[in-house]
Amino acid sequence: MSNPHTEAPDVAARRAPLSLNQDFLCMYDKGDDEGPFGPRYHIVHGWRIRGAVDVESLQGALDDVVARHEALRTIVVRTPEERYQAIRPDAAAVQLIIRDLSVVPEGERDAVAEQLLIEAEADTFPSTELPLLRAVLVRFDDSNSVLVLISHHTATDGWSMRLIIRDLANRYAARRGFDVPALPDPRQYREFADWQRELVNDPVRMAEPGQFWQESLDGGRVFTVQLDRPRSAAAETTTAMHRFAIGADVIAPALKLGRATRSSPFMVLFAAFAVLAERLGGNPDVVVPTFTPGRGDEEFPYTVGSFFNFMPIRVDLAGCRSFRDVVIATRDVCVESYSHDVPQILAHAPELMMPAVADDRAPCVFQVFAFPFLLDQELIGDLEYTEIRHRLVSQPLVSDVPDGALWTLNLDPSGEVVGGVAYKSGLFDEATVAGWVTGFQEVLRDMLVDPDAARDSVGVAA
Repeated sequence: MSNPHTEAPDVAARRAPLSLNQDFLCMYDKGDDEGPFGPRYHIVHGWRIRGAVDVESLQGALDDVVARHEALRTIVVRTPEERYQAIRPDAAAVQLIIRDLSVVPEGERDAVAEQLLIEAEADTFPSTELPLLRAVLVRFDDSNSVLVLISHHTATDGWSMRLIIRDLANRYAARRGFDVPALPDPRQYREFADWQRELVNDPVRMAEPGQFWQESLDGGRVFTVQLDRPRSAAAETTTAMHRFAIGADVIAPALKLGRATRSSPFMVLFAAFAVLAERLGGNPDVVVPTFTPGRGDEEFPYTVGSFFNFMPIRVDLAGCRSFRDVVIATRDVCVESYSHDVPQILAHAPELMMPAVADDRAPCVFQVFAFPFLLDQELIGDLEYTEIRHRLVSQPLVSDVPDGALWTLNLDPSGEVVGGVAYKSGLFDEATVAGWVTGFQEVLRDMLVDPDAARDSVGVAA
């Protein structure tokens, strides 16, 4: 284990307090060589591009994006004495790698595009090497390319990556001489850190949400799963990904039930996961963490940064006789929880995470995304952009998760769900993770056939 980042302060850098999100990551700090500030805590997205790409304009547009967003020019300094953001006024040019894959037949290019993302996710990206954005342009022919963007996760999130590609496409088109709309002025990530701290230090604004979380989580314990190997015996610290898809034939009735119960797709899918958690844990009092966007009430929609808010959602399934009852109970809890979405929720429930410290158990985080700013065959200037979303190849090495397992379900415009479970491969076998996914899909299929059918209150405990 290495020491935290302790290089001499950069006199040219602007200092700013850490966001509470960065403070949260510091709880898992293992230095600059592993953990959330290490080189494997990154985020990778890719887009198919139609049209002839001018490399000089692309390089300039990448550099424009870095100049526009301070988070991409920021190092999180952690020393025994202090922690802060060091924001550089400028940065080196974005690393842009050009690859020629013109030998790849047209029918194989989708598979190759996915493999390119897998390779990028298996690579490393130190959090101390600015700018915190890299790019790979892969050319299949003069008008058919793949653009892969890689960023350190301390600087960006999924929302941010889609902001970056939007800004990049806009600036590229402008550099090519096209008349494009002016980009909205973004608030910078340091402003978000200030906003957060003003909020949590305001006793009037925090009184109601603080009371809500204290009361709603009182006596609750986070849902955990049995490890295949205890932490004390685990040799591997890397994170793997098990990918899967749930077809529109399953998701369509879920969305129909959501409309009938005035529930969002997230609420229906979370309800199904709560049933799975009940079956695995043998407890109808289910507390499953999720991450909210954490950007405030439309305060920071155009800001690049690492935004998230850790929110434990507690659903009592004991009185739910049908899956419709489960969805309604979940909807009611989610509405209340999201209306009290504030930072540092765990401070109001200090005993909630106690089961997660056991040597043989770990938590599961569940999240569902339908991101804004999606590019799908969208023409900007002389290039057409389509995000690579349909990824089903599991892989042994991806961006780190601090512990346990992280479920991510993405709602695709096609009507299906494309999902993945990131998990510590030293703690879990992939067969175990695949079994959870199978169980989740069985819950959806069985209970959506007849949402009003009686259900078992608790399955067999793990």
